[in-house]
Amino acid sequence: MLLHTTSYARAGFLGNPSDGYFGKTIAFAIQDYRVDLTLYESPEIEFLPGDVDGNVFRDLNDLADTVQHYGYYGGIRLVKAVTKVFAEYCRSHQVPLPPRNFTVRYTSTVPRLVGLGGSSAICTAMVKALMRFYAVDGALPKVMVPTLCWWAEKEELGIACGMQDRVIQVYDGVVFMDFDREYFEANDHGRYTTLDPRRMPRLYLAYDPARAEFSGTYHRKLADTAASDRERVAAAMREFADIAQQGYDAIQAGQLERVPALVNANFDLRNRVFKVAEANARMVYEARKTGASAKFAGSGGAIVGTYDDDAMFEALKRQLAGIGCVTVRPIIAPAAP
Repeated sequence: MLLHTTSYARAGFLGNPSDGYFGKTIAFAIQDYRVDLTLYESPEIEFLPGDVDGNVFRDLNDLADTVQHYGYYGGIRLVKAVTKVFAEYCRSHQVPLPPRNFTVRYTSTVPRLVGLGGSSAICTAMVKALMRFYAVDGALPKVMVPTLCWWAEKEELGIACGMQDRVIQVYDGVVFMDFDREYFEANDHGRYTTLDPRRMPRLYLAYDPARAEFSGTYHRKLADTAASDRERVAAAMREFADIAQQGYDAIQAGQLERVPALVNANFDLRNRVFKVAEANARMVYEARKTGASAKFAGSGGAIVGTYDDDAMFEALKRQLAGIGCVTVRPIIAPAAP
């Protein structure tokens, strides 16, 4: 048995980072960048090294930077953690697993450490493969799959993260997510509503490879800020969630003219509350000079926004190329079955 699964990069469009604080978000899956995972039956369980699991470095600086960004165990720690959580979930819910072992390997084209969900893509691709390999698709509800990935990263590996990435990489397409606290704590998942990608405004995505930073670093800083200034952060998270709700309402009503202001408001709120580093904020401000809207797609290093027409998109590409950014019109991955 030879299985192939794919998980795509993602962009947080509205509402992030409130997904980690019982808020609401809209995100979309990006078909341009992906993790491909191959799993096949074997005598023993074996995790083969992936793109960020090497032990050969150019020099001491390369070693230090790599460990700083990926830790000591690269991507293999992610697939191991997801496998453990998957096995424990099945055992605790009396889901029988056939006695078979596997070997797994993955490759990734997701730009590294620019906030496009590369790590969570590895996790979600692994769970998809495990579900097919052990034939438990019907016994493990789709709505719980993102939560398993979140538990693996958060509880097993101590990575600070929200739920958004795992949800969109399981559902694909465009998804509106409501992580209402009472509902989430009662069900271990949020409410997830698929949006029609054809209703979305014109979208662009840009990233700066030189701005790479492990997303957990940002989320830890955010958690520290939340712990020290709970009232202010809680108010901000409610405002982020309201931005996502307004965006959902506008998209569903076909009122796309309302969306650019919401994109800008999302970043402006983040900058006001959490003081975005000047080098990261520069991407947003350069994009806005062309008339486009702009906000971070995730933890930093990549931005997402809207533009009016082809002329504005070409101006956007030129403006952002001047500060070393790659700009694309993202292809939204079709919604998963």
